[in-house]
Amino acid sequence: MPLTAQRFSVIETPAVQQNVLDSYDNCPVDEYMGNGTRYKRFSQYRMSFTEDAGWTFSLLPHRDYTTYKKFNNVAGGIRRGYLPIEVDFTPLIRAGAEGFPLDTQDDWQINVHQNRTRATGDKSGPLTPEGVHHDGHEFVMIAVLRRNNVGGGLTRLWEPGAEEPFWSGTLEAGQAVLLDDRAIAHDVTDVLSADGGPGHRDIVIVAFSRWSEKWYGDDHDEAALNDATEPSAM
Repeated sequence: MPLTAQRFSVIETPAVQQNVLDSYDNCPVDEYMGNGTRYKRFSQYRMSFTEDAGWTFSLLPHRDYTTYKKFNNVAGGIRRGYLPIEVDFTPLIRAGAEGFPLDTQDDWQINVHQNRTRATGDKSGPLTPEGVHHDGHEFVMIAVLRRNNVGGGLTRLWEPGAEEPFWSGTLEAGQAVLLDDRAIAHDVTDVLSADGGPGHRDIVIVAFSRWSEKWYGDDHDEAALNDATEPSAM
């Protein structure tokens, strides 16, 4: 399903292997976001299209993650060190790329964020502590793989400057929202325990940038750490 006139769509995602679900148990705590409730791994790829093979993926050498303060006022403008992702998310990413659909004439650089957020009866799990925001890329996919004993986690989409979201909905396991990140902003309400016991929400976020605008390498890092106005291409 291509993006709607409002520049988003919700798609069904392909089933993932059990080892992908199990890998969330091995995500270390995110020291930068979530106040001890978020667990995370991170990897980056170059994605290319050919008529014979479709979308193919080249894993890029692992680097710290950097973003701009204007997109993340909680953890922008610093280096965030995460361990690399251990499993293969490319079938799910390919479904997202086809769902937009992305321009096949360009190579794309993608940031892949594997996130678990936990909640208990005593502590909710903030999903977007930076508030309503753009991620700063051309397109973004947010896919939910599992909701285990949780409530909350309401995804909300906002027109620039709006006081109320124009769309909200709870993404269930096996669903993803595809966003034109430059056209609309988003946030997600906190994850809550469904019954007072422990619960968690497992997602993967994929941010798509054309290779000429890639968020990868020394030039990008320098621009983000200095909070430059726009990402710098290498």
